[in-house]
Amino acid sequence: MTTVVAVCRSFRDRALARFFHCFPCLSDPAQRPSLGLKVTLVMLHLVIVGILFLFDDNLIERTKKEPWYTALYLSLFSATLVQYFITSSSSPGYVVDAMRAVNEANMMYQKSSMASKQPASSKNGSLIVTVEGSQSYDQGSNPSSWTKLVMDMYPPGTPIRSCSCSYCNVEQPPRAKHCHDCDKCVLQFDHHCVWLGTCVGRDNHCKFWWYICEETALCLWTGILYISFLTANISRSWWKDAIMILLLIVLSISILFLLLLLLFHSYLVLTNQTTYELVRRRRISYLRQVPERVFPFSKGVCRNLYNFCCVRSSIYSLEALPLPEELEEKASPYTCLDVLSCRCC
Repeated sequence: MTTVVAVCRSFRDRALARFFHCFPCLSDPAQRPSLGLKVTLVMLHLVIVGILFLFDDNLIERTKKEPWYTALYLSLFSATLVQYFITSSSSPGYVVDAMRAVNEANMMYQKSSMASKQPASSKNGSLIVTVEGSQSYDQGSNPSSWTKLVMDMYPPGTPIRSCSCSYCNVEQPPRAKHCHDCDKCVLQFDHHCVWLGTCVGRDNHCKFWWYICEETALCLWTGILYISFLTANISRSWWKDAIMILLLIVLSISILFLLLLLLFHSYLVLTNQTTYELVRRRRISYLRQVPERVFPFSKGVCRNLYNFCCVRSSIYSLEALPLPEELEEKASPYTCLDVLSCRCC
């Protein structure tokens, strides 16, 4: 009997090992609930759109007469799903990756300086690290170690223990936070999205915003098609109406949630904030003394938008804490002259 149990257990272990080898995303227990949510979200999209084309004969007739209309709708549907998978598979920007890049650039510079007099920029690749508000470290200058780089972003006299992560044992630059779901420190941590299965941070916040925008437009368009079907076919078949009304309620709740989320993240983008900084402002040590209406990392609406949309992924853009003089200037009320000179931009 013991031999049979051992053989069955060995067969089960080998079968699970082969299954996890074919599907590595299921080998991590922490990723299995995330994968289930992803499948649920995709299936919900397919069900809502599929039932619409299955029940609505008028939409089929319109497709025959105006194929461009349905083509635009299906293009938006496909683009939304593609953007979802792009966002969910993208890195939010981990502190450990930036630290490794800076330290490697520093080591390569030191080796090249010892071997020859030529600058290290010919060997460092495309690494560019900028520290806004302090100084710039690019591939043509002498890069500093990660610890010195981080400490220069904090006020003088800040102990290294106060900016070190107790979980990763790495020095965190300002605006970084350790995510317990990903078990990594994230640059400009916004939040951990369970539907995406990853964090939203410096590198994928723009992709996340575009996904919300596309998802909102898709839900609004689908809701209009559902309402058109119900007004034209009400009371013809009660069970079809019941299904469509139920799905329309789900769409209405989704539209309300997505609109609020889109407006909220648009506000964060325009003021250069993150959800974590806004919600936990009084618990973040370097934001406690900042007045409530002051956005310490904001550089004006135009530059905030430019940095959010146009900064290249090869640049590790780190933001130093603003000086007291800068905070005092940002806290001063606007005057007519400030409005004319576009101070807010």
